[in-house]
Amino acid sequence: MNSTMEVIFGLLGGLAVFIFGMNMMSDCLQKAAGEKMKSILAMLTKNPILGVLAGALTTAVLQSSSATTVMAIGFVSAGLMNLPQAISIILGANIGTTMTAQIIAFKLSDYIYLIIFVGFIVNFLVKSEKAKNIGQTIFAFGLLFLGIETMGSVMKPLASSPVFTDMIAKVADVPVLGVAVGTLMTLVVQSSSATIAVLQNFAAQPGPDGVSSMLGLAGAIPILLGDNIGTTITALLASIGQPRDAKRTAVAHCIFNISGCLLFIWFVKPYAALIQYISPKGPEIEVISRQIANAHTCFNITMTLIWIPLIWLMVKIVMAIIPDGKKAVYVNSEPMYLDSKLIGQPTAALQLVVKEIIRCTGLGWRKSEGTDFCAGHE
Repeated sequence: MNSTMEVIFGLLGGLAVFIFGMNMMSDCLQKAAGEKMKSILAMLTKNPILGVLAGALTTAVLQSSSATTVMAIGFVSAGLMNLPQAISIILGANIGTTMTAQIIAFKLSDYIYLIIFVGFIVNFLVKSEKAKNIGQTIFAFGLLFLGIETMGSVMKPLASSPVFTDMIAKVADVPVLGVAVGTLMTLVVQSSSATIAVLQNFAAQPGPDGVSSMLGLAGAIPILLGDNIGTTITALLASIGQPRDAKRTAVAHCIFNISGCLLFIWFVKPYAALIQYISPKGPEIEVISRQIANAHTCFNITMTLIWIPLIWLMVKIVMAIIPDGKKAVYVNSEPMYLDSKLIGQPTAALQLVVKEIIRCTGLGWRKSEGTDFCAGHE
């Protein structure tokens, strides 16, 4: 097998292990923290700051902004929360998802196999379901870093490839091209955390001098902005077939990330200088992973602070993009509030079941041409 194919297969394999580990960790955390969803929902009031905190906390715990966004869309479609509340949750989810990049920036190479072994032992030996979830979470955490380590090791030869370094130079010099690359990567992989992990690994590869990054922070930031745009596709896909407010929630997610990109793209170099100033100092290849994580966090915090007082404007924008249609009388035997996307969240799912039962208490059974059907009374 030639060196090019080894790099491609190694990168794809490492990415697969990373995504598997991240999804497994997210699933296990959701099982362990599912009962906390009710108390988090109880925090939601008309105060958008509490909504942002709830979204950030939920995403930081579940390690998946997509899971939080999909839940918010499901709650809106079920009538458990209104549009402004859902938008505030999504603003918070964008902050919470930066925790993944911050975790990845830690250098845990020497402890990867120990973490995997500990997770396996806990899951294999204990009988408690809760403890098994913890063991699987630790195991998945180790797999996540194993995938990162695999990607980093196979990318080292790329630093000496003139073709690759020329291509990276073009991306670094043209911010719009970097945004396009980041967006495309996330659209394909369907995970901004995975593409940001790949970006951190690429940026950590040394240039010709062996000290500076082959990409540089100013070259990485546009790709990071593109990653944020690409992740909105998950919310859009989750809103298909949902009520208008659910679609509006997904569109609000898009507006948040696209507006941030349009704002920050003009200040890439000053922003990179600011991040370098507030981040740890040292050889660039040693600290750029943390700098990218800090750039991701600062971007989302800044855009959240901008949009919190403008949620009313966000609501008007999404209402203009997806206006109300003519109100139809609901005559249907199908469930109105049940959402299969929330089956993995028992607490939230049970709330929807209660809401559906309450709805059914106001329904009458009528005969129409010999067939029973359920008709809602307005």
